[in-house]
Formats: sequence, C-alpha cells, structure tokens
Amino acid sequence: MAFLEVSDLKAFYGQTEALHGLDFSLEEGSITAILGANGAGKTTTLRAICQMVKTEGTVRFDGNDLTQMATERVVRLGIGHVPEGRGTFVRQTVEENLQLGAYTRSKKAEILEDIERVYEYFPRLRERSSQQAGTLSGGEQQMLAIGRALMLRPRLMLLDEPSFGLAPLIVQEIYQIMRRIREQEGTSMLLVEQNANIALSLADHAYLLETGDVVMSGKSQTIRDDENVRRSYLGY
Repeated sequence: MAFLEVSDLKAFYGQTEALHGLDFSLEEGSITAILGANGAGKTTTLRAICQMVKTEGTVRFDGNDLTQMATERVVRLGIGHVPEGRGTFVRQTVEENLQLGAYTRSKKAEILEDIERVYEYFPRLRERSSQQAGTLSGGEQQMLAIGRALMLRPRLMLLDEPSFGLAPLIVQEIYQIMRRIREQEGTSMLLVEQNANIALSLADHAYLLETGDVVMSGKSQTIRDDENVRRSYLGY
C-alpha cells in the first residue's frame, strides 16, 4: 500500500464541488508534485488531505483513514502543512515561530535540538532568530514556514506554492534545501506548484490538474518531455 493513497476524492465549498473524484498516491520517501494553473484545485487538494474542507472519498496515510478526522489529529499523525501565503505569526520572533511549530510535542531538549537543526538548514533564520517574523523578506518568511513545519518532525510535508512571489535565486536556494531535507530526514513531500519547471526538477512523480480533475500523471521526466505540457506549462 502507498504511503499516501487518495481515492475518488471530492471536495466542496458550500454546494460547489471543487474536486471531482481525484485518485493519486505517494510512496514513502518520495516527492510528488501537483501541477496546474490557478483554479485547478491544487490548494484544495492539500486542504482536503488535512480535512480542512468538506470531503467525500478516501484519504489514507500510512494505513490510517483520514476521512472525517479532526485536522489536529491529522497533524499528530505526522503531516506538516506549509500553506500558501506562508502563514507565519508576524508579531512573534523567528524562534518563537519555531517553538509554536512544536506545539504537539512536550520534550524541551528535543525541541531545542530541532530548532538547531532548522538553523542548520536555514542559516539566515539563525541570524534573524530574535527578529519579528513580519520584518523578514518573502524568501525568509518561506524558509521560516518550512522550518516551522519541520518542528513537527513530519513524515509527510504538504507544500503549497513555496516559490510564489519569490526571486528565482531564492527559489533555487529553497528547493536545494528541500532536496537536502528529503535526503537527510527521509521526509516525503507533496508539492503544489504553478512553477512546473522547478517542481519537476525536484519531484519524482507528478500529477497535472485541470479544474478539479487529474488529466495526466507519470514520472517527472515523462511529464517534462510531453509536448503539450511543455507548451502550456513550461513555456517552450
């Protein structure tokens, strides 16, 4: 059985059906990308996995059925969510944000160890540890959002548009660090991106969404080589 298995997933905002029966899976230790234009249902897919919207269908994580589970219980099973817009606590310092990320945990020594580990991945955050998060650049706030999710010691990270609004050099830096996190921690990742080029450079497998339906899936290289994808999403 796959680490994450999604079957016939539908999601609703009020009476409006936003996802129309998605099927996809993710293997443990892998990185999977969900690609698509604005409004394709990418963010809704991540929210549906976390049970933050009304859903039908089945979502199984490491054998656990997440359907109708409280979002906090989903988090405690080891799913970390890095939302679109970063969601940092702007009036708290960088270090306070990281401590808040460990809210499900109680062993202080381990929490301090993990803050140090986040600083090793993101040295800029160490330099700014006592700054208010709201004073950070967009790239630094994205680093903080990923670092805060790491404080949960997640087995699966859901990343929503981590490149959005950032300069290309910063995007490359963040993606290199995400690659290191996968290699060193073995953390699985489900990555939602409009920036198909950068996502396909990191992911093992990709799904292409259009208006709430999967229209293509395969290994990243196969998706990258598809002429329609190149023309519509990669710009060449």
